[in-house]
Amino acid sequence: MAMAWKLKLVPDKTTVPFMALRRLAFGLSAALAVLSIVLLFVLGLNFGIDFRGGTLMQVKTPGVANIAGMRDAVGGLNLGEVTLQEFGTADEVLIRVERQAGETADQLAAIEVIKRALENTIGAGIEYRRVEFVGPQVSGELVRAGALALGLALVAMLIYIWFRFEWQFSVGAVAALVHDVILTFGFFAITGLEFNLSIVAAILTIVGYSMNDTVVVYDRVRENLRKYKKMDLKDLIDMSINDTLSRTTLTSFTTLLALIALAVVGGPVIAGFVLAMIWGVVIGTYSSIFVAAPVLIYLGVRREAFDKNAEEGAGNTTPA
Repeated sequence: MAMAWKLKLVPDKTTVPFMALRRLAFGLSAALAVLSIVLLFVLGLNFGIDFRGGTLMQVKTPGVANIAGMRDAVGGLNLGEVTLQEFGTADEVLIRVERQAGETADQLAAIEVIKRALENTIGAGIEYRRVEFVGPQVSGELVRAGALALGLALVAMLIYIWFRFEWQFSVGAVAALVHDVILTFGFFAITGLEFNLSIVAAILTIVGYSMNDTVVVYDRVRENLRKYKKMDLKDLIDMSINDTLSRTTLTSFTTLLALIALAVVGGPVIAGFVLAMIWGVVIGTYSSIFVAAPVLIYLGVRREAFDKNAEEGAGNTTPA
């Protein structure tokens, strides 16, 4: 009989003493968070056209668009940062050019220069379906909208965890999310990668991913609080993390496989988004274990809150 092969990143049963490392992990997380904040003030973020303002052009070509040729043509005009990507169909391209120094006349002059370069490269038959200028006021509104979306997501997560568990769990979950967001900003500050609206979307996705990991651990903690009423909280959290470790590592591993494939073949258009997601998966997994869980030890947990409708189970045992 043929035996099925199963991928196992970690054994089914592990006894890793995660909470014994909590002080070291907290120190590392605090140092990285402070460093990230300092880098934000010293280096700042490399805001993309979405936030700095610029010109947006939607172009339809006679045949399948030669994006590489168009990128070379527009990129050689010394107009600053230029991004091109396929938009909807193979013959439509979205072109973003950073805001030029000067007034509206300077922006219009840059648009004409781009049009001439495209016509020299592609020839006749180009259709300009949309030409828009994103001014500083609009870009400022986008910054505020992005910050508001992030803030609302964190508040919604806090309320959700509070109602599902207890306030201590809510504080731990939000601490982990804030940790992940701050370190992601630090990552973009130190790497100088472009920070645009797609990165805001990536950060919101990271928040959701990290929260999912944290809830999985918290669910097991809650179950074990009902079963093991006299077990030391540190040992109980260690057991809960080890119980879910196989699931956590396998989920992170498979997600990273997909993201690495996108990083290799996706090209420069989505490179920032993919790198943000890879970074987020790694630190989200870390924070669910070494930030969200240890907070419960420092804040304490009201065990009686989990006694409702709970069975004693194997409760009066303490592991050696």
